[in-house]
Amino acid sequence: MERRNGDIMIIHSNAKDYQVTLYEDFSFLEKLLDTPNSFLVLDETVYTIYKDKLFSKVRDGLEDRFCLIKAEESNKTIETALAVCEKISDLRAKRNSTLISIGGGIVQDITGFAANVLYRGIHWQFVPTTLLAACDSCIGGKTSLNYKTYKNILGTFFAPDQIHICPEFFQTLSQKDFDSGLGEVIKFNVMAGEEGISLLENRMDKLQKRDKDLLGQVVLRSLEFKKRFIEEDEFDRGVRIQLNFAHTFGHAFETMSRYEIPHGTAVAMGAIAANHVSLLRGWMGKDLADRIEALLLDIIHVDLGCLNTDTEALIGAMRKDKKQTGNSLTTVLMKEDNMELCIVHDTSEEEINEAIRYLLTLLRERNEL
Repeated sequence: MERRNGDIMIIHSNAKDYQVTLYEDFSFLEKLLDTPNSFLVLDETVYTIYKDKLFSKVRDGLEDRFCLIKAEESNKTIETALAVCEKISDLRAKRNSTLISIGGGIVQDITGFAANVLYRGIHWQFVPTTLLAACDSCIGGKTSLNYKTYKNILGTFFAPDQIHICPEFFQTLSQKDFDSGLGEVIKFNVMAGEEGISLLENRMDKLQKRDKDLLGQVVLRSLEFKKRFIEEDEFDRGVRIQLNFAHTFGHAFETMSRYEIPHGTAVAMGAIAANHVSLLRGWMGKDLADRIEALLLDIIHVDLGCLNTDTEALIGAMRKDKKQTGNSLTTVLMKEDNMELCIVHDTSEEEINEAIRYLLTLLRERNEL
């Protein structure tokens, strides 16, 4: 699937249609930053890296129209979102203001929430600067904020009007953040079936070298796969739940590592565990499980010392996941036939114990090599 500068994908939602555009370089930013009545929210790290190359105009002439956010879980709160609202409310423009946010998923959550609640909704454009946000969270309209000790308990559905993706930003990601993004890329391509798995097997080396053309291709492949689910089930009540493949395990790994393991890496670990449950049930053959496992192990680099590996504690974290709706454990598992995704409400603790033990043994053996 060859892609060119300016390729556009349209996402249909109940509230509005919005578009995703892919760019080869940063030239699109000049026009974007000149948007009338705009207010810019920037990830502090992105600003530090690119302040002279991309943001000198903002720094030197538009100090009242931008703010910086330190992209940390501790800042993903309603207080931060309301602070953004307050700064935008100081502008002369009101409902015709445009919020432009540039950063990763944390910046997206904060600014999406602010854009939704201020004046009952203002214009919003988003530039995802992490591979994780670009290949996954930028579409679908979800915003999530933490409250006190509760993660992602506050939120809305409010999509940007436009999403601008430039793989050039991924060149300056830390290896940890880049690998986290690859975790979601692999997940989506695996879910898409044999074509996606084969693409990754044949081009993983090039992808890990951050080839910009290939990154653009796999990002759009990921979004095109997700698009089918979010357009059918925008508010996450039916088939969209299938996109949580690997996430029940993954969220537990995130939580029990105190978020030292980033989201995409935790999902990659969760995919290995979920596939092992499918293997135990006879839903997936060992050959396919091994192929997917090899792709995922390539990008999982974690110090298990940061993770509470007690299986009872991990299962307890899984039970607290907001996707659980009852006393039984719900997971999304894959069947090899047509790569069918199944929402399974009767996953046993024995299956989960065995899958977690398998994953941890695998990672310990790999770390010892």
